[in-house]
Amino acid sequence: MNRIDLEGRKAVITGGSGGIGLAVAQRMLASGATVAVWDLDPDSLAAARARLPDLHTHRVDVTDADAVDAAAERAAAALGGIDILVNAAGMGGFRSPVSTYPVDIWRKVIEVNLTGTFLCCRAVVRQMEKTGYGRIVNISSIAGKEGNPYGSAYSASKAAVISLTKSLAKELLETEIRVNCVTPAAVETELFHKMSPESQAGSRARIPLGRLGRVEEVAAMIVWM
Repeated sequence: MNRIDLEGRKAVITGGSGGIGLAVAQRMLASGATVAVWDLDPDSLAAARARLPDLHTHRVDVTDADAVDAAAERAAAALGGIDILVNAAGMGGFRSPVSTYPVDIWRKVIEVNLTGTFLCCRAVVRQMEKTGYGRIVNISSIAGKEGNPYGSAYSASKAAVISLTKSLAKELLETEIRVNCVTPAAVETELFHKMSPESQAGSRARIPLGRLGRVEEVAAMIVWM
């Protein structure tokens, strides 16, 4: 593994107790960063901390604005600032045509994937502006570019994350805070395996390489950014 120099940098990773988020946390720690992960599941946080003892872990609901603001303040105090934010928290939703898509699940997917990303950017940018430096990477999906059939909420939320990233990046052009977005195709994660067998098969069939992406591959791109 090539080592990106993140010595002295302080990072927050949402959804960092598993999947892509945990792979990013592992690589950032190996690159010299101090890392805090935010997640909602206390058991997952405990498992992540057992695997990576140097992690700072915090139980945070990314859809709760007050909780996110408080977590950003707490992380900045504990780490000595926040230089890096990776928004990896997300959910897949429900396989259904638009005509019968459950409204409550639609709202939940939008809240987690889009509003959660917005709230975390909003809170952490305030911390970054204090030092005039920051790097933000939002995780979208190829579904946000192409639109997956029977996955309207997920696709719409991830498309909006791409637009949010572009808007925020342009707002911060005159600072040293940079905002980017990655849009992976299907990746070998717990979230993928929660999808229906039909969805999994369809995702695999659309990948020219013939295999799922690996979390380590996505983490390498994110840490480079």
